[in-house]
Amino acid sequence: MRTNSLRLSTVLLLVAAGAGVAACGSSSKPAAVPEPTTARSAPSSTVAPVIDPGDGGNYHPAIDPADFSTVIDNPYLPFTPGSKWRYEGTSDGARESNVVTVTDRRRRVMGVDVVVVHDVVTADGVISEDTVDWYAQDTAGNVWYFGEQVQNFESGKLSNTDGSWEAGVDGALPGIVMPAHPKTGDAYRQEYYRGQAEDMAKIIATGEHVTVPAGTYADAVVTREWSPLEPEVIERKSYAPGVGVVLEDDVAGPPGRSQLAEFTPGS
Repeated sequence: MRTNSLRLSTVLLLVAAGAGVAACGSSSKPAAVPEPTTARSAPSSTVAPVIDPGDGGNYHPAIDPADFSTVIDNPYLPFTPGSKWRYEGTSDGARESNVVTVTDRRRRVMGVDVVVVHDVVTADGVISEDTVDWYAQDTAGNVWYFGEQVQNFESGKLSNTDGSWEAGVDGALPGIVMPAHPKTGDAYRQEYYRGQAEDMAKIIATGEHVTVPAGTYADAVVTREWSPLEPEVIERKSYAPGVGVVLEDDVAGPPGRSQLAEFTPGS
């Protein structure tokens, strides 16, 4: 259906060929975190960035608004307006609920029209975070993340906006949150705002079965996600086709687990 799906795959093959696992030692960096992989700069005509899960200096995605759409139909991260996910679980000892809703609102970031997704987290019944995230899909089918506006709460009162960033502002750059054709070994930047937002991911399995309160899902993609800003924290996420994220496990750092309890598709 799409004519330029090779844009990301070429870059990801370079990363997959060199990706590794950090060795054990005196460093605080857990052994499960993939070693940094660096590739040379891609031609400016290429939408997908050179992916370097280590040295942000080599990260220069070429963003052409004509290559993006607000129709996000990647099977592993479908963001159809009206879609809603409810997750239940625990985080650092607190009972946590998370509701994610794809709105019909749009915003322009780096000249790209992006989809606004609303994400609300409550801990022990009290709001702890209220965020809007910005996404768009390129013509190859890769879903990109263009930033977020974060409101953090303490005891139900607004505390700060830490974690907020916008692609194109103060050197921040967008990243890919789900490749068009995920393959085991693919590694990619999900965001890049130096010193503030540097999440990365590596696909560690495909074709998995996952069971959560909302149901049992086949052919799931499993990722390991981390940030060099918090190397002691590693998440494992499972993405089911036609649904998106169905399970999140904190495999290093403060304990936590979030499972999909209910999914309502949009139209």
